[in-house]
Amino acid sequence: MSILIKPIITEKATNDSELFNRYAFVVDKKANKVEIKNAVEQAYGVTIENVRTMNYPVQRNTKYTKSGIVQAMKGAYKKAIVQLAEGENIDFYSNI
Repeated sequence: MSILIKPIITEKATNDSELFNRYAFVVDKKANKVEIKNAVEQAYGVTIENVRTMNYPVQRNTKYTKSGIVQAMKGAYKKAIVQLAEGENIDFYSNI
């Protein structure tokens, strides 16, 4: 399985990429910072300065409705924020 699952393209992540040259990815839960760094460098051909990771737990939700109890679950994931070297960038929209 690949270490990089998908890039995170939100308003906050786009602002970070424009101002601070940081990009966010959803990554494999078992991947460490060195593996994430190597995967991004290999996939996009850039130089990485810094990697930050965050683990998000499972979010469970219960609603009481007329038809009974409805339960929902949002799965756990790991997010990595990668800071690139000065002058480098990643273009996610180049192959659309």
